[in-house]
Amino acid sequence: MLRLEHRRFVLFAGIAAGLALVGNKMRGEDPVSSANAQSQQAAAPPVPAGAREVPSRMIPVPDTVSPEMQAIIAQPPDLDWNRNVPKTPDEWKAEVQEAAHGVMAGLPKLREALGVTVQPTTIGGVKAFLVTPKVVPSRNRNRVLLHLHGGVRVYNPGEAGTREAILLAGFGGFKVISVDYRMPPDFPYPAALDDAVAVYRDLLKTNKAKNVGIFGTSAGGSLILTTLLRAKMEHLPMPGAIAPGTPTADLTKTGDTLFTNEMVDNSLVTQDGFIRATALLYANGHDLKDPLISPVYGDMHGFPPAILTSGTRDLYLSNTVRVHRKLRAAGVEAVLQLWEGQSHAQYNRDIKAPETREYNDEIARFFDLQLGR
Repeated sequence: MLRLEHRRFVLFAGIAAGLALVGNKMRGEDPVSSANAQSQQAAAPPVPAGAREVPSRMIPVPDTVSPEMQAIIAQPPDLDWNRNVPKTPDEWKAEVQEAAHGVMAGLPKLREALGVTVQPTTIGGVKAFLVTPKVVPSRNRNRVLLHLHGGVRVYNPGEAGTREAILLAGFGGFKVISVDYRMPPDFPYPAALDDAVAVYRDLLKTNKAKNVGIFGTSAGGSLILTTLLRAKMEHLPMPGAIAPGTPTADLTKTGDTLFTNEMVDNSLVTQDGFIRATALLYANGHDLKDPLISPVYGDMHGFPPAILTSGTRDLYLSNTVRVHRKLRAAGVEAVLQLWEGQSHAQYNRDIKAPETREYNDEIARFFDLQLGR
């Protein structure tokens, strides 16, 4: 975006060029060449109507959140996130595996701390994990939660994708099925969607739809919405409730906070670079505005009650708000909860942060109110 001084320069460039032509003639210089040079110097990209330039400023860490969350908010953005974009399938796989090892290293202590067991299984021909707390309250014995993990459509394969499921199983006392859906580079769209729908369809054989809840964050939150769009197309009954956390519901760069929170979100940083690359890798040539890729463009009439979550610094706050308004416009009961100071998905970052416990309690309470028994 142009600075104000630069815009003023462009405004008066025509006058300056005219004066230069007179001076050039007097000095015997080529007026055409001089005019072209002046024109090139004055050329600048057009400024969108109403665009606002914001001066550089410091944004303090809020003292209204826990010390644990303050430490997360204070972390600087990782700029390499958008510089080091894999270019080949092998580079993508190496990147994904390295990240998965990091997540896996922390899972044993997390399972132990929350008293949760994780067992691999296959449901509807799709790999998944049964995530079970030591104690399942009587009210939840006939209920099951379907978990669709996040990871910008490429991260968290295998057991690495169970972290969020462990948290809600442990804090909320629910049996959870975490879907190990297929991902790029080997399996782009619609593989993940096919797997999620296949598991949901199979669950309906042994569970009442109203007793099934679906939750997930980021890419998982978006996959929840596309799963329901496909379920509608296949005339499957809707689940009892859903909890999409900061869903990446629009893979195009559309939405206010993709600009206002760019470089403010210390988790995602920007939708350009790495995230843009994952979107294109996932879509595999399909239109990014296809509702089964970017569900905010889909018809959400008939969706079940939903609770959506984001943070005030979340790059995808606008995605979350747009989905919430889309659900409300469709007559769906939808709750929007926002967290102070948080960037993308930081409500589940640290098990020691009280916000993590509070978030999972909120989701568990919502499912308890909405699901059948």
